[in-house]
Amino acid sequence: MTTFSVATLGCKVNQFESEALTDSLLRKGYQLVPLEEGADLSVINTCTVTHRADFQSRQIVRRVHRANPGAFIIATGCYAQVDPQAFLKMEEVQYLVGNGEKRKIPDLLPWMEKGDFPKVQVTDIREERFFVEVPIHTFHHHTRAFLKIQDGCDACCSYCIVPHARGRSRSLPPERVLENLRGLKMKGFQEVVLTGIHLGAYGLDLVPSFPFVKLLERLEKEETPQRIRLSSMEPADFSEDLLSFLTRSTKICPHLHIPIQSGDDEILQKMNRDYRRSFLTDLLEGLQQNIPMLSIGADVIAGFPGETDEQFNHTYEWIDSLPLSYLHVFPFSRRKGTPAYHFTDRVDERKIRRRAEAMRELGMKKRHAFYRRFLHQTLKVLVEDRKEKATGRWKGLSRNYIPVLLDGQGLEDDHWMNQEWTVLATDWTGQGLRGRIVER
Repeated sequence: MTTFSVATLGCKVNQFESEALTDSLLRKGYQLVPLEEGADLSVINTCTVTHRADFQSRQIVRRVHRANPGAFIIATGCYAQVDPQAFLKMEEVQYLVGNGEKRKIPDLLPWMEKGDFPKVQVTDIREERFFVEVPIHTFHHHTRAFLKIQDGCDACCSYCIVPHARGRSRSLPPERVLENLRGLKMKGFQEVVLTGIHLGAYGLDLVPSFPFVKLLERLEKEETPQRIRLSSMEPADFSEDLLSFLTRSTKICPHLHIPIQSGDDEILQKMNRDYRRSFLTDLLEGLQQNIPMLSIGADVIAGFPGETDEQFNHTYEWIDSLPLSYLHVFPFSRRKGTPAYHFTDRVDERKIRRRAEAMRELGMKKRHAFYRRFLHQTLKVLVEDRKEKATGRWKGLSRNYIPVLLDGQGLEDDHWMNQEWTVLATDWTGQGLRGRIVER
Protein backbone atom coordinates (compact mmCIF):
# COMPACT_ATOMS: atom_id res chain seq x y z
CA MET A 1 0.00 0.00 0.00
CA THR A 2 1.35 3.42 -0.95
CA THR A 3 -1.61 5.83 -0.79
CA PHE A 4 -4.06 6.56 2.02
CA SER A 5 -7.06 8.69 2.91
CA VAL A 6 -8.66 9.54 6.25
CA ALA A 7 -12.36 10.33 6.73
CA THR A 8 -13.36 12.00 9.98
CA LEU A 9 -16.77 12.31 11.60
CA GLY A 10 -17.69 14.08 14.81
CA CYS A 11 -15.91 16.33 17.25
CA LYS A 12 -12.66 18.31 17.28
CA VAL A 13 -11.00 15.57 19.33
CA ASN A 14 -11.59 13.17 16.45
CA GLN A 15 -10.29 15.80 14.04
CA PHE A 16 -7.10 16.19 16.07
CA GLU A 17 -6.58 12.43 16.20
CA SER A 18 -7.10 12.13 12.43
CA GLU A 19 -4.49 14.84 11.88
CA ALA A 20 -2.05 13.01 14.16
CA LEU A 21 -2.70 9.78 12.25
CA THR A 22 -2.21 11.56 8.91
CA ASP A 23 1.06 13.08 10.12
CA SER A 24 2.35 9.69 11.29
CA LEU A 25 1.44 7.91 8.02
CA LEU A 26 3.09 10.63 5.94
CA ARG A 27 6.27 10.25 7.99
CA LYS A 28 6.23 6.53 7.23
CA GLY A 29 6.21 7.27 3.50
CA TYR A 30 2.53 6.90 2.61
CA GLN A 31 1.00 9.42 0.22
CA LEU A 32 -2.19 11.26 1.23
CA VAL A 33 -4.90 11.42 -1.45
CA PRO A 34 -8.49 12.75 -1.37
CA LEU A 35 -11.13 10.28 -0.21
CA GLU A 36 -12.94 10.21 -3.53
CA GLU A 37 -9.79 9.23 -5.46
CA GLY A 38 -9.79 5.73 -4.00
CA ALA A 39 -6.68 5.21 -1.86
CA ASP A 40 -5.03 1.86 -1.17
CA LEU A 41 -5.70 2.39 2.55
CA SER A 42 -8.68 4.26 4.01
CA VAL A 43 -9.15 4.95 7.71
CA ILE A 44 -12.69 5.90 8.78
CA ASN A 45 -12.59 7.75 12.11
CA THR A 46 -16.19 7.30 13.26
CA CYS A 47 -18.61 9.07 15.60
CA THR A 48 -21.52 7.55 17.55
CA VAL A 49 -23.12 10.49 19.35
CA THR A 50 -26.40 9.93 17.44
CA HIS A 51 -28.03 7.32 15.19
CA ARG A 52 -27.33 9.64 12.26
CA ALA A 53 -23.62 9.64 13.08
CA ASP A 54 -23.70 5.83 13.07
CA PHE A 55 -25.45 5.84 9.69
CA GLN A 56 -22.99 8.36 8.22
CA SER A 57 -20.05 6.24 9.40
CA ARG A 58 -21.41 3.14 7.63
CA GLN A 59 -22.27 5.24 4.58
CA ILE A 60 -18.68 6.50 4.23
CA VAL A 61 -17.34 2.95 4.46
CA ARG A 62 -19.56 1.98 1.50
CA ARG A 63 -18.63 5.13 -0.41
CA VAL A 64 -14.91 4.40 0.00
CA HIS A 65 -15.45 0.81 -1.14
CA ARG A 66 -17.31 1.99 -4.25
CA ALA A 67 -14.47 4.37 -5.13
CA ASN A 68 -11.93 1.57 -4.82
CA PRO A 69 -13.33 -1.95 -4.34
CA GLY A 70 -9.85 -3.18 -3.46
CA ALA A 71 -9.28 -0.58 -0.71
CA PHE A 72 -7.95 -1.73 2.66
CA ILE A 73 -10.48 -0.19 5.07
CA ILE A 74 -9.95 0.32 8.81
CA ALA A 75 -12.86 1.52 10.96
CA THR A 76 -11.83 3.28 14.16
CA GLY A 77 -13.21 5.92 16.52
CA CYS A 78 -16.19 5.99 18.86
CA TYR A 79 -18.67 3.89 16.82
CA ALA A 80 -16.07 1.15 16.32
CA GLN A 81 -15.31 1.34 20.05
CA VAL A 82 -18.85 0.88 21.39
CA ASP A 83 -20.37 -1.32 18.67
CA PRO A 84 -17.74 -3.34 16.80
CA GLN A 85 -20.45 -5.84 15.79
CA ALA A 86 -21.91 -3.21 13.44
CA PHE A 87 -18.72 -3.31 11.37
CA LEU A 88 -18.16 -7.04 11.65
CA LYS A 89 -21.30 -7.34 9.52
CA MET A 90 -19.70 -5.20 6.80
CA GLU A 91 -17.54 -7.18 4.40
CA GLU A 92 -15.95 -3.93 3.21
CA VAL A 93 -14.08 -3.46 6.53
CA GLN A 94 -10.80 -5.32 7.07
CA TYR A 95 -10.03 -4.19 10.64
CA LEU A 96 -11.75 -2.59 13.65
CA VAL A 97 -9.56 -0.46 15.89
CA GLY A 98 -10.74 1.09 19.17
CA ASN A 99 -9.99 4.56 20.50
CA GLY A 100 -7.27 3.20 22.77
CA GLU A 101 -5.50 1.55 19.83
CA LYS A 102 -6.11 4.26 17.20
CA ARG A 103 -2.69 5.84 17.62
CA LYS A 104 -1.00 2.46 16.91
CA ILE A 105 -2.47 2.04 13.42
CA PRO A 106 0.70 3.15 11.52
CA ASP A 107 2.82 0.65 13.45
CA LEU A 108 0.28 -2.18 13.13
CA LEU A 109 -0.18 -1.87 9.37
CA PRO A 110 2.60 -4.29 8.32
CA TRP A 111 0.97 -7.06 10.37
CA MET A 112 -2.51 -6.10 9.21
CA GLU A 113 -1.46 -6.31 5.57
CA LYS A 114 -0.24 -9.86 6.09
CA GLY A 115 -3.71 -10.82 7.32
CA ASP A 116 -2.44 -12.81 10.29
CA PHE A 117 -3.63 -10.29 12.86
CA PRO A 118 -6.91 -10.35 14.87
CA LYS A 119 -9.55 -8.36 12.99
CA VAL A 120 -10.89 -6.65 16.13
CA GLN A 121 -8.43 -4.47 18.03
CA VAL A 122 -10.76 -2.97 20.65
CA THR A 123 -10.00 -3.01 24.39
CA ASP A 124 -12.07 -1.62 27.28
CA ILE A 125 -11.37 2.12 27.10
CA ARG A 126 -12.77 2.55 30.61
CA GLU A 127 -9.66 0.83 31.95
CA GLU A 128 -7.44 3.64 30.64
CA ARG A 129 -6.04 5.69 33.54
CA PHE A 130 -3.54 8.02 31.91
CA PHE A 131 -3.59 10.44 29.00
CA VAL A 132 -1.57 9.03 26.09
CA GLU A 133 0.02 11.83 24.13
CA VAL A 134 -0.01 11.53 20.36
CA PRO A 135 2.82 13.52 18.77
CA ILE A 136 1.81 15.80 15.92
CA HIS A 137 4.21 17.95 13.95
CA THR A 138 1.91 20.01 11.77
CA PHE A 139 -1.66 20.37 10.49
CA HIS A 140 -2.08 19.73 6.81
CA HIS A 141 -4.17 22.28 4.89
CA HIS A 142 -5.12 24.10 8.12
CA THR A 143 -4.40 27.65 9.22
CA ARG A 144 -5.62 26.90 12.74
CA ALA A 145 -4.21 24.01 14.75
CA PHE A 146 -6.01 21.79 17.29
CA LEU A 147 -4.36 20.46 20.44
CA LYS A 148 -6.01 17.68 22.43
CA ILE A 149 -5.22 18.24 26.10
CA GLN A 150 -7.95 16.12 27.73
CA ASP A 151 -9.85 12.93 26.94
CA GLY A 152 -12.75 11.02 28.49
CA CYS A 153 -15.58 12.08 30.78
CA ASP A 154 -16.62 11.23 34.35
CA ALA A 155 -20.09 12.76 34.06
CA CYS A 156 -23.14 10.51 33.81
CA CYS A 157 -25.61 12.38 31.62
CA SER A 158 -28.49 9.98 31.07
CA TYR A 159 -28.50 10.33 27.25
CA CYS A 160 -24.75 10.25 26.55
CA ILE A 161 -22.73 7.32 25.20
CA VAL A 162 -19.43 9.24 25.18
CA PRO A 163 -18.04 7.89 28.52
CA HIS A 164 -18.40 4.38 27.06
CA ALA A 165 -16.56 5.46 23.91
CA ARG A 166 -13.86 7.59 25.55
CA GLY A 167 -13.41 6.30 29.09
CA ARG A 168 -12.51 8.25 32.21
CA SER A 169 -11.28 11.84 32.25
CA ARG A 170 -7.53 12.04 31.60
CA SER A 171 -5.29 15.08 31.12
CA LEU A 172 -2.05 15.94 29.34
CA PRO A 173 0.42 17.33 31.94
CA PRO A 174 0.69 21.13 31.85
CA GLU A 175 4.36 21.22 30.83
CA ARG A 176 3.57 19.08 27.80
CA VAL A 177 0.63 21.35 26.90
CA LEU A 178 2.90 24.38 27.01
CA GLU A 179 5.68 22.65 25.08
CA ASN A 180 3.20 21.69 22.34
CA LEU A 181 1.85 25.23 22.16
CA ARG A 182 5.34 26.69 21.94
CA GLY A 183 6.14 24.23 19.15
CA LEU A 184 3.00 25.16 17.21
CA LYS A 185 3.86 28.85 17.54
CA MET A 186 7.37 28.20 16.20
CA LYS A 187 5.78 26.49 13.19
CA GLY A 188 3.84 29.68 12.48
CA PHE A 189 0.37 28.89 13.82
CA GLN A 190 -1.39 32.05 14.97
CA GLU A 191 -4.35 30.20 16.52
CA VAL A 192 -4.68 26.92 18.40
CA VAL A 193 -7.97 25.37 19.52
CA LEU A 194 -7.69 23.52 22.85
CA THR A 195 -9.85 20.42 22.63
CA GLY A 196 -11.10 17.72 24.97
CA ILE A 197 -14.13 15.58 25.64
CA HIS A 198 -14.74 17.40 28.95
CA LEU A 199 -12.29 20.29 28.63
CA GLY A 200 -13.28 21.99 31.88
CA ALA A 201 -12.32 18.83 33.81
CA TYR A 202 -8.73 19.29 32.67
CA GLY A 203 -6.18 18.64 35.40
CA LEU A 204 -8.52 17.22 38.04
CA ASP A 205 -7.03 13.74 37.52
CA LEU A 206 -3.42 14.89 37.82
CA VAL A 207 -1.43 14.48 41.04
CA PRO A 208 -1.39 17.09 42.39
CA SER A 209 -4.45 18.44 40.59
CA PHE A 210 -3.94 21.32 38.18
CA PRO A 211 -7.18 23.23 37.49
CA PHE A 212 -7.93 24.37 33.95
CA VAL A 213 -7.82 28.05 34.88
CA LYS A 214 -4.29 27.58 36.22
CA LEU A 215 -3.24 26.17 32.85
CA LEU A 216 -4.81 29.12 31.02
CA GLU A 217 -3.00 31.57 33.30
CA ARG A 218 0.30 29.87 32.43
CA LEU A 219 -0.23 29.95 28.67
CA GLU A 220 -1.31 33.61 28.87
CA LYS A 221 2.15 34.54 30.18
CA GLU A 222 4.33 32.27 28.05
CA GLU A 223 5.41 32.10 24.41
CA THR A 224 2.25 30.61 23.00
CA PRO A 225 0.15 31.54 19.92
CA GLN A 226 -1.62 34.89 20.13
CA ARG A 227 -5.07 33.34 19.64
CA ILE A 228 -6.20 30.46 21.87
CA ARG A 229 -9.71 29.17 21.30
CA LEU A 230 -11.56 26.89 23.71
CA SER A 231 -13.75 24.07 22.45
CA SER A 232 -16.93 23.10 24.30
CA MET A 233 -17.12 24.00 28.01
CA GLU A 234 -19.70 22.59 30.44
CA PRO A 235 -21.77 25.18 32.37
CA ALA A 236 -20.71 23.95 35.82
CA ASP A 237 -17.02 24.33 34.92
CA PHE A 238 -17.15 28.14 34.94
CA SER A 239 -15.64 28.80 38.37
CA GLU A 240 -15.31 32.33 39.72
CA ASP A 241 -11.56 32.17 39.01
CA LEU A 242 -12.16 31.12 35.41
CA LEU A 243 -14.80 33.81 34.85
CA SER A 244 -12.44 36.43 36.25
CA PHE A 245 -9.59 35.24 34.04
CA LEU A 246 -11.71 35.26 30.86
CA THR A 247 -12.63 38.92 31.39
CA ARG A 248 -8.97 40.02 31.36
CA SER A 249 -7.31 37.55 28.95
CA THR A 250 -5.74 38.92 25.77
CA LYS A 251 -5.19 35.48 24.19
CA ILE A 252 -8.40 33.55 24.80
CA CYS A 253 -10.74 34.26 21.89
CA PRO A 254 -14.11 35.79 22.91
CA HIS A 255 -15.97 32.70 21.76
CA LEU A 256 -17.45 30.00 23.99
CA HIS A 257 -19.50 26.93 23.16
CA ILE A 258 -21.66 25.70 26.05
CA PRO A 259 -23.90 22.60 26.01
CA ILE A 260 -27.10 23.77 27.73
CA GLN A 261 -29.33 20.96 26.32
CA SER A 262 -32.64 22.19 27.79
CA GLY A 263 -34.21 25.13 29.55
CA ASP A 264 -36.69 23.12 31.60
CA ASP A 265 -35.65 22.09 35.12
CA GLU A 266 -37.57 18.80 35.07
CA ILE A 267 -35.95 17.75 31.79
CA LEU A 268 -32.51 18.85 33.00
CA GLN A 269 -32.97 16.67 36.06
CA LYS A 270 -33.96 13.66 33.89
CA MET A 271 -30.88 14.31 31.79
CA ASN A 272 -28.80 14.20 34.98
CA ARG A 273 -27.34 17.62 34.23
CA ASP A 274 -25.77 19.31 37.27
CA TYR A 275 -27.38 22.77 36.93
CA ARG A 276 -30.75 24.40 36.60
CA ARG A 277 -32.26 27.00 34.30
CA SER A 278 -31.69 29.95 36.65
CA PHE A 279 -27.98 29.10 36.89
CA LEU A 280 -27.69 29.04 33.10
CA THR A 281 -29.47 32.37 32.76
CA ASP A 282 -27.13 34.05 35.23
CA LEU A 283 -24.05 32.45 33.65
CA LEU A 284 -24.85 33.37 30.05
CA GLU A 285 -25.98 36.91 30.81
CA GLY A 286 -22.96 37.47 33.06
CA LEU A 287 -20.54 36.25 30.38
CA GLN A 288 -22.12 38.49 27.75
CA GLN A 289 -22.02 41.54 29.99
CA ASN A 290 -18.40 41.10 31.05
CA ILE A 291 -16.61 39.93 27.89
CA PRO A 292 -16.78 42.44 25.01
CA MET A 293 -17.87 41.10 21.61
CA LEU A 294 -18.36 37.58 23.02
CA SER A 295 -19.91 34.89 20.84
CA ILE A 296 -21.72 32.12 22.74
CA GLY A 297 -22.88 28.99 20.97
CA ALA A 298 -24.97 26.28 22.60
CA ASP A 299 -25.97 22.64 22.18
CA VAL A 300 -29.68 21.84 22.54
CA ILE A 301 -31.48 18.47 22.53
CA ALA A 302 -35.00 18.40 21.07
CA GLY A 303 -37.51 15.72 22.05
CA PHE A 304 -35.90 14.22 25.13
CA PRO A 305 -38.13 11.50 26.64
CA GLY A 306 -41.00 13.01 28.57
CA GLU A 307 -40.60 16.49 27.04
CA THR A 308 -44.10 17.91 26.64
CA ASP A 309 -45.13 20.62 24.17
CA GLU A 310 -45.27 23.02 27.11
CA GLN A 311 -41.74 22.12 28.21
CA PHE A 312 -40.38 22.46 24.68
CA ASN A 313 -42.03 25.89 24.32
CA HIS A 314 -40.63 26.81 27.72
CA THR A 315 -37.12 26.00 26.43
CA TYR A 316 -37.69 27.68 23.05
CA GLU A 317 -38.88 30.98 24.53
CA TRP A 318 -36.08 30.99 27.08
CA ILE A 319 -33.39 30.38 24.43
CA ASP A 320 -34.93 33.12 22.31
CA SER A 321 -34.38 35.53 25.21
CA LEU A 322 -30.74 34.56 25.83
CA PRO A 323 -27.62 36.29 24.42
CA LEU A 324 -26.70 33.31 22.22
CA SER A 325 -25.00 33.61 18.83
CA TYR A 326 -25.83 30.22 17.30
CA LEU A 327 -27.22 26.78 18.17
CA HIS A 328 -26.20 23.19 17.49
CA VAL A 329 -29.47 21.26 17.62
CA PHE A 330 -29.63 17.50 18.20
CA PRO A 331 -32.86 15.50 17.88
CA PHE A 332 -32.87 13.06 20.79
CA SER A 333 -31.24 9.78 19.79
CA ARG A 334 -31.51 6.63 21.93
CA ARG A 335 -28.07 5.23 22.69
CA LYS A 336 -27.89 1.65 23.88
CA GLY A 337 -25.97 1.50 27.15
CA THR A 338 -27.32 4.80 28.50
CA PRO A 339 -30.10 5.19 31.12
CA ALA A 340 -32.26 7.19 28.68
CA TYR A 341 -32.31 4.20 26.33
CA HIS A 342 -34.74 2.55 28.75
CA PHE A 343 -37.01 5.56 29.29
CA THR A 344 -40.51 4.60 28.18
CA ASP A 345 -42.05 8.09 27.79
CA ARG A 346 -40.59 8.64 24.33
CA VAL A 347 -41.62 11.55 22.13
CA ASP A 348 -43.06 10.78 18.68
CA GLU A 349 -40.33 10.92 15.98
CA ARG A 350 -42.30 13.33 13.81
CA LYS A 351 -42.71 15.67 16.76
CA ILE A 352 -38.98 15.45 17.51
CA ARG A 353 -38.17 16.43 13.93
CA ARG A 354 -40.57 19.41 14.04
CA ARG A 355 -39.10 20.64 17.32
CA ALA A 356 -35.54 20.27 16.03
CA GLU A 357 -36.40 22.19 12.87
CA ALA A 358 -38.04 25.00 14.86
CA MET A 359 -34.96 25.22 17.10
CA ARG A 360 -32.63 25.28 14.08
CA GLU A 361 -34.60 28.17 12.58
CA LEU A 362 -34.26 30.01 15.88
CA GLY A 363 -30.52 29.31 15.83
CA MET A 364 -30.22 30.74 12.32
CA LYS A 365 -32.14 33.85 13.35
CA LYS A 366 -29.73 34.36 16.25
CA ARG A 367 -26.68 33.76 14.05
CA HIS A 368 -27.77 36.40 11.53
CA ALA A 369 -28.60 38.89 14.27
CA PHE A 370 -25.14 38.34 15.78
CA TYR A 371 -23.40 38.91 12.44
CA ARG A 372 -25.36 42.10 11.75
CA ARG A 373 -24.39 43.43 15.18
CA PHE A 374 -20.84 43.94 13.93
CA LEU A 375 -21.60 45.75 10.68
CA HIS A 376 -19.43 48.89 10.34
CA GLN A 377 -17.22 47.75 13.22
CA THR A 378 -13.65 46.48 13.16
CA LEU A 379 -12.77 42.85 13.87
CA LYS A 380 -9.48 41.00 14.31
CA VAL A 381 -9.51 38.46 11.46
CA LEU A 382 -7.10 35.58 10.85
CA VAL A 383 -6.88 35.03 7.08
CA GLU A 384 -7.11 31.35 6.13
CA ASP A 385 -5.12 29.52 3.46
CA ARG A 386 -8.00 29.21 1.02
CA LYS A 387 -10.41 31.35 -0.96
CA GLU A 388 -14.16 31.09 -1.37
CA LYS A 389 -14.81 29.20 -4.61
CA ALA A 390 -17.80 31.29 -5.70
CA THR A 391 -16.13 34.71 -5.41
CA GLY A 392 -12.39 34.03 -5.26
CA ARG A 393 -12.14 36.17 -2.13
CA TRP A 394 -9.82 35.34 0.73
CA LYS A 395 -11.60 33.89 3.75
CA GLY A 396 -10.91 34.57 7.40
CA LEU A 397 -12.25 34.03 10.90
CA SER A 398 -12.69 36.70 13.53
CA ARG A 399 -11.71 36.16 17.14
CA ASN A 400 -15.40 35.96 18.00
CA TYR A 401 -16.04 33.22 15.41
CA ILE A 402 -17.52 35.17 12.50
CA PRO A 403 -16.56 34.04 8.96
CA VAL A 404 -15.30 37.04 6.96
CA LEU A 405 -14.72 37.49 3.21
CA LEU A 406 -12.13 40.11 2.27
CA ASP A 407 -12.68 42.88 -0.26
CA GLY A 408 -10.11 45.18 -1.85
CA GLN A 409 -7.23 45.57 -4.24
CA GLY A 410 -3.88 43.85 -3.83
CA LEU A 411 -5.20 40.64 -2.30
CA GLU A 412 -4.01 38.47 -5.18
CA ASP A 413 -0.84 37.14 -3.53
CA ASP A 414 -0.65 34.88 -0.53
CA HIS A 415 1.18 37.11 1.95
CA TRP A 416 -2.22 37.79 3.52
CA MET A 417 -2.51 34.17 4.65
CA ASN A 418 -2.05 33.11 8.26
CA GLN A 419 -1.85 36.71 9.46
CA GLU A 420 -4.24 38.57 11.73
CA TRP A 421 -5.60 41.80 10.25
CA THR A 422 -7.94 44.51 11.45
CA VAL A 423 -10.95 44.36 9.13
CA LEU A 424 -13.81 46.83 8.82
CA ALA A 425 -17.09 44.95 8.29
CA THR A 426 -18.92 46.57 5.38
CA ASP A 427 -21.69 44.08 4.54
CA TRP A 428 -23.14 40.74 5.58
CA THR A 429 -23.74 37.76 3.31
CA GLY A 430 -26.02 35.48 5.32
CA GLN A 431 -23.04 33.17 5.80
CA GLY A 432 -20.93 35.77 7.56
CA LEU A 433 -19.55 39.26 6.97
CA ARG A 434 -17.67 40.95 4.18
CA GLY A 435 -15.04 43.58 4.92
CA ARG A 436 -11.85 45.36 3.95
CA ILE A 437 -8.49 45.30 5.67
CA VAL A 438 -7.64 48.58 7.39
CA GLU A 439 -4.42 47.55 9.15
CA ARG A 440 -2.31 44.59 10.22
